[in-house]
Amino acid sequence: MPTVGILRDPLFEALGRSYTEDEFQELCFEFGIELDDVEEEEDAGTKTRGAASGEKVVTYKIEVPANRYDILCLEGMKRALRVFLGLDSPPTYTLSPPEPQLRITVEPPTAGIRPYVLCAVLRGCTLGQRAYNSFLDLQDRLHHNIARRRTLVAIGTHDLDKLSPPFRYTARPPKDIRFVPLAQE
Repeated sequence: MPTVGILRDPLFEALGRSYTEDEFQELCFEFGIELDDVEEEEDAGTKTRGAASGEKVVTYKIEVPANRYDILCLEGMKRALRVFLGLDSPPTYTLSPPEPQLRITVEPPTAGIRPYVLCAVLRGCTLGQRAYNSFLDLQDRLHHNIARRRTLVAIGTHDLDKLSPPFRYTARPPKDIRFVPLAQE
């Protein structure tokens, strides 16, 4: 089972209360996950989270079932636990038909390498810095696990406000690819 590091304080804040370690262990057991370890360390930062803050943080190392990709990040874990505790209703999502100008074309040479592409536009969501960093960490976890180190799937996230249709999915030699990572210069 994958193990995910979840910051304790933001999780407890989202759950609306603090738990002792034993209480949280019991909550995890009832929900079907396992609190594997508790680490207190200085925030060292990461490649996606940026520079270290120097603050002490408590991280819960939680084992999650292999089929629960939705709880591999703080936001997913807090949503799932809030629903489990009866604090929230299960989320509902609306699937809208694609806007004609937002369709993507897979170039014929690319179809031989990556024959499928899936795109989604998320509207009405704003990511603060912590949520954005968590999103990037989740994307990395998905790349590493179910995408088998990007050999099966590659996930790209883009700011639609900075793109212009038509969209094409094309393959190029690595030496010919140049791009600016999201939220970077």
